[in-house]
Amino acid sequence: MDQALERQAVLEALLFVAEEPLPLAKLQEILGDEDPAETEASVRALALTLEEPTRGLMVQEVAGGFRLATRAEASSWIQRLQQVKPAKLSRAALETLAIIAYKQPITRAEIEAIRGVAVDGVMRTLLERGLVRMLGRKAEAGRPILYGTSGEFLEHFGFKELGDLPTLREIDELIGAQKPDASQPPAEPPTPAPAADAEPPAADAAEPAGAPEPEPPASPA
Repeated sequence: MDQALERQAVLEALLFVAEEPLPLAKLQEILGDEDPAETEASVRALALTLEEPTRGLMVQEVAGGFRLATRAEASSWIQRLQQVKPAKLSRAALETLAIIAYKQPITRAEIEAIRGVAVDGVMRTLLERGLVRMLGRKAEAGRPILYGTSGEFLEHFGFKELGDLPTLREIDELIGAQKPDASQPPAEPPTPAPAADAEPPAADAAEPAGAPEPEPPASPA
């Protein structure tokens, strides 16, 4: 076994046992590399090795670090093993999370002003799942708490950094592309063609021949 293969094996083991993405600086420290470029090259080499179609894992760069993740193609098999469906966020939680992600730092009152409903329960869920964190307090009356997204948020959605979030314009374009064009009137259903053996409609009945014509009214005397 050559040195390059041993190094990839060590990296693979480190990423496998890590409970959270390992930053490049941490990997450099563990491997004892003087140049971070050397560490990054080793990580990229491992990622390339795992791109083989016979491998079920891949190197994923998220939340400022690297981790091993299962390939999307294997998700159905993993769910058979776990026999449970992954926990999903409710629509209300996703809407609230999107507001926080794009407007952070933001207060609870500001979130409720945008959504138009109370968000106490939703915020509790997001905080318990670690997707949202408290950033401090706003310098105004009452000093309300400011909220923002966490590193767990980046991991959950597979983002390297907040800059990877789609822009609001991109989201609007995506939503618009999925909606039918309201400016176009709905197409009228085609008129069914008459059957080949259908009889033509009967013409108006003609008056019988020789029928007396009505007499004109009599002139006044």
